[in-house]
Amino acid sequence: MTPAFPRRRATLFCCLSLALVASTAHAADTDDRVTLRLGAMNVDAQGELRGSTVFEGNDLAFSEDFDFGSKEWVPRVDGVFRMGERQRLIFDYFQYDKSQRATLSEDLSYDDVTIPAGSFAKGEVEFQLASLMYDFAVVETERSSIGLQLGAEWAKLKGSVYAEAGEDSYRDSRSETGYAPVVGVRFTTRPSDKWLLNLQGQYLDAGWGDFGDYDGSITRANALVEYRFTEKFGAFVGYDWFKLDVEQAGSDGLLGLDQRFKGPVAGVTLAF
Repeated sequence: MTPAFPRRRATLFCCLSLALVASTAHAADTDDRVTLRLGAMNVDAQGELRGSTVFEGNDLAFSEDFDFGSKEWVPRVDGVFRMGERQRLIFDYFQYDKSQRATLSEDLSYDDVTIPAGSFAKGEVEFQLASLMYDFAVVETERSSIGLQLGAEWAKLKGSVYAEAGEDSYRDSRSETGYAPVVGVRFTTRPSDKWLLNLQGQYLDAGWGDFGDYDGSITRANALVEYRFTEKFGAFVGYDWFKLDVEQAGSDGLLGLDQRFKGPVAGVTLAF
């Protein structure tokens, strides 16, 4: 006849095992299959235009800082599709569109052309950036995750200028679009069931992809803190930073642009 104690011990072991399996299954269920963050970024845009050439045997160079005046609220979207315990697809989209108008306070003369005071010039810049990355978690625990990213990024930069002086006017526009592989790293941690902290950095070299005659890089870093009101709905705040540093070489010399976008972000989170 089987002793009662071993039988009770076996029963207790089975109960503990079932409880552990149920707990593990519950933890897996709390991982969102799809996370979508819809928000906006209050962008502060600053840049530097630089150039160099050779004129009559002399090396000439210039560098000019510029900005676009007041900050601008622009749309920002990102999301995560979780394919498994360690695998994710991450996408995001950012758009900046800003114009600036300047009025001459005094006459400006060049050769036989005089632009009178009161004339104006208007410049506009549009920058779009979208990426899709495969993220593999090299470290994955119950509360924290570290992922390495590899994917593709698409960028578009468009600039236009319009000037008017009396009956004369001038208009010009240039646009460049390209794509290239991008690499990145991510750190995510959940201090509690309702709070999440996410840090991310990405780098793209224009020489890796199809950016025409441009050389340079695009660098991005961001951080956000998220709070879940429910399992499927939350809100987030954070900070985003981009740097576009490109150069184009031509027969007349070298023209470079160092453009930076930075500012706080805020929005809502939807989970499915």
